[in-house]
Amino acid sequence: MDRPSVSQQEVTALLARWSHGDDAALAELTPLVYDELRRIAHRHMEGQRPDHTLQTTALVNEAYLRLADQTNPSWQNRAHFFAVAARAMRQIVVDYARSQRSQKRGGGLLRIELDEAAIVSPAESKEIVDLHEALERLATLDSRKAQVVELKYFGGLNYDEMAEVLKISRVTVRRDWEFAKLWLYTELHDTA
Repeated sequence: MDRPSVSQQEVTALLARWSHGDDAALAELTPLVYDELRRIAHRHMEGQRPDHTLQTTALVNEAYLRLADQTNPSWQNRAHFFAVAARAMRQIVVDYARSQRSQKRGGGLLRIELDEAAIVSPAESKEIVDLHEALERLATLDSRKAQVVELKYFGGLNYDEMAEVLKISRVTVRRDWEFAKLWLYTELHDTA
């Protein structure tokens, strides 16, 4: 594994300080992690329509608020922090998609105009929810493989970072990723 850069070491040190109750560490941490959080959020928003009402910046801000609102977080390291951030963003996107689907079926209390309803396509919302549900099913069969998907697909972590978070070998991570990709493809495209 490559030796971590100074900023990676600094992030891990700041996370440790924050975990031990040093609120000033959070203020120092913010500028160091913001660009990486935006990259993760951008991955979540890839493939969405350009006029999608949930934008990258809003996703970063909401996830960051959820992360910063934790009392006594116990961050293991930088990779763990970004894994938790990826999970938070995934949940925000899934909640948003479910909300959009509910509104499209008349479940919302507010009446929306046809032009506004066209901003998020039902197909996009359905795909997000379908992927989330398939990942939940995979987690019941093999939670580690579901975690690998979440870390790689939603978090953008590399094999070494995933191995560090999951405390398994890089080879095992790669095998889990290959299996999970095939399993999810079959699950999402099975027409039988």
